[in-house]
Amino acid sequence: MKCFFASDLHGDAGRYRTLFGLARAERPDAVLLGGDLLGLDADAEAFLREELVEPARRLADAGTNVVAIMGNDDPRVHERILVEADAEGILAYVPERAIELGGLHVAGYPYVPPTPFQLKDWDRYDVSRFVDPGCVSPEEGRRSVPVEPDLARSSTIKGDLERLASLSPPERTIYLFHTPPYRTKLDRADLDGKSFDHAPLDVHIGSIAVREFIEARRPLLTLHGHAHESARLTGSWRDLVGKTPALSAAHDGPELALVRFDTDNIGRATRELIPRDWK
Repeated sequence: MKCFFASDLHGDAGRYRTLFGLARAERPDAVLLGGDLLGLDADAEAFLREELVEPARRLADAGTNVVAIMGNDDPRVHERILVEADAEGILAYVPERAIELGGLHVAGYPYVPPTPFQLKDWDRYDVSRFVDPGCVSPEEGRRSVPVEPDLARSSTIKGDLERLASLSPPERTIYLFHTPPYRTKLDRADLDGKSFDHAPLDVHIGSIAVREFIEARRPLLTLHGHAHESARLTGSWRDLVGKTPALSAAHDGPELALVRFDTDNIGRATRELIPRDWK
């Protein structure tokens, strides 16, 4: 399969139009979206319909599959638009799901370890109930959709991934994560020398559970976002975790960061920063 991968578009209509314009021109087999789809738009659901669902419908008619998850900045109350589009066959919405695609599988996972931000729809404890200094636990903050307190308290990314691994053979699966794996070139935040209540902040904001999962299960490929500045700070948008290639489309500039790859030769994946006004 020839694939496009983009993440962290954050409600930027210019990025969406550039992405889908290129998809119509190049006709990849799949367009994969790694979360943080929305921005601060007052009518998020209208935005999703206009900038994501309708372009996905046109791509589907031309034979290109769109696969998406949400991310920690996306209020879960709006996911019904994606659920409806999935039910209509317009796109595949895959949080904690696996689908068959092009002879392989794609599995999605939107949760991230606890962040400093108040929205907690997609925050989850990582391998334990530890919370980094300055971050807000999944049991605090606010949610756009209610969750049972016991679920917020007991759920971990580690436990979720054990279940996700059972849905498809990892060696034949592309995992679409929002969070990057911990202590890699993909999870570096601009936190050098910063502290909270005199406790130094960890500059790596990725998931330990995701890293352990990749090391143990050896997936075909993993895709990531979330840490916008990481590629600028580390000089790389790609890494190897064990023998598994891990690619990030997160970007802290105004451009669309577009990763292109072919599943027959993942090692030749490319990343291009494309101006938002591309036509």
